[in-house]
Amino acid sequence: MTYFLMALFAAGIVALDQWTKALTVANIPLYTDLPFLDGLFHFTYVQNTGAAFSSFRGQQWLFALIFVVFTLFLIWELKKNSLGLKPVERWCVVAVWAGGLGNMIDRVRLGYVVDMIEVEFIRFPVFNVADCFITCGCVLLIAHLVLFNKEFWKN
Repeated sequence: MTYFLMALFAAGIVALDQWTKALTVANIPLYTDLPFLDGLFHFTYVQNTGAAFSSFRGQQWLFALIFVVFTLFLIWELKKNSLGLKPVERWCVVAVWAGGLGNMIDRVRLGYVVDMIEVEFIRFPVFNVADCFITCGCVLLIAHLVLFNKEFWKN
């Protein structure tokens, strides 16, 4: 049952990500700003062929390789739990994977990732919903490992 719920969670993340990207492409011209919360963020449609700040531009094979390796790790870890991850940590890993899947769908289908959220108060790359799940999943995973899973660090 837990695996089914994790699959639904991942599917929901991917669906939300792809829906927001479709809305962006349909409603915002490329490289055009759409004000939202003045001083906080706005929407800007960007086609990103790399990672943050367009690093590794055009290296789609590298992103695909990383995603495949991470997918194999996820399957292995969910089956064996050899790292001793607690349930909440496993959910965090699924969130990271689902965000990666959302971006991988763009890379395979379009050759780039659709990004649309641009914060105004700091210099930060334009990002998307998938990136939010990747980042939040990683931060929560690390925080939980550090604060609540002392056994993880003993191995």
